[in-house]
Amino acid sequence: MAALSPHAPRLEAQAAVSVRAAGRLHLGFLDPSATLGRRFGSLGLVIEGHETEVDIAPARADALLADGAAAEAELVRAAAHLQRLRERTGLRSPLVLHLRSVLPAHAGYGSGTQLALGIGRAFARCHGLEVPTATIASWLGRGQRSGIGIAGFDQGGLIVDGGPGADGAPAAVIARLSLPEAWRIVVVEDPRRRGLSGDEERAAIQRLAPLSQAQAAEVCHRVLMQVLAGAAGAEFAPFAAGLGRVQELLGSHFAPAQNGSPWTSAAVGAALNAVRGAAGGLAAIGQSSWGPTGFAIVPTAADAQALLDEVAPALDPALVVRVVAARNRGATVADHALR
Repeated sequence: MAALSPHAPRLEAQAAVSVRAAGRLHLGFLDPSATLGRRFGSLGLVIEGHETEVDIAPARADALLADGAAAEAELVRAAAHLQRLRERTGLRSPLVLHLRSVLPAHAGYGSGTQLALGIGRAFARCHGLEVPTATIASWLGRGQRSGIGIAGFDQGGLIVDGGPGADGAPAAVIARLSLPEAWRIVVVEDPRRRGLSGDEERAAIQRLAPLSQAQAAEVCHRVLMQVLAGAAGAEFAPFAAGLGRVQELLGSHFAPAQNGSPWTSAAVGAALNAVRGAAGGLAAIGQSSWGPTGFAIVPTAADAQALLDEVAPALDPALVVRVVAARNRGATVADHALR
């Protein structure tokens, strides 16, 4: 059982805890086939623009509340997380759990992990528990392949993890950088489609042919010497070239599970290919995880707007397009009076 801190807020203080956790883009696995013995490893980026917001507060009786249809659809999963936390800690005081907003589910933002960690952190803070985020993730069954969502919850930014440990421990962070403040991400979402998850995702990964050692080596080399080096030095061109090549290699690898395409949504693919043509090479373009959300990272907000103005007539009107910044900080956790 986690240790109680005498200095942390207690239930009897009648304070509510609010946690706001941002979405992330999963930019690719380093070695999904374990050609050197360690599987997965991930590159990811936390972004502004979408958040999961969870409130937990003491109550006379348990209650689950949600704002909007998307949040209501997550109540069953939220209740299961709360039950698991109680089993792990033995703390069963009545609570009201309020989902004020949630990340779009199965869209490439890591919604499941941020929901679990948001509830877990709020529960821990409400009870005065000092417990690492990685422990909360383990309790709630998150981080079995990628550690980006866990590290992103704590730190934000551009993150590389080394894949889960042999003992099943969440993936350790091996690099974390702040993305330059001026850079922007054009996020293209198709609400009509959903990416693979759960058993479907596991089955799809098992059916894929192995990514060769040479390809995995190139992914790792590009990540280290172009993506990370470019971000660290605020050099956009090598960053974009490196991430573009990583996405090309991994898009081809995962295409057999996506009807032969690197894109889950043909409309998102068409939109971002149009952006690629208009950008003249100065954009890092790809799909987050299994999609359907895609992205184009560009040097400035003005560049993002100019690209969108140029390609707007050709975009499918059903797509949701927004320009966001990287989030170079972790989730926010706040105590406040009951509301």
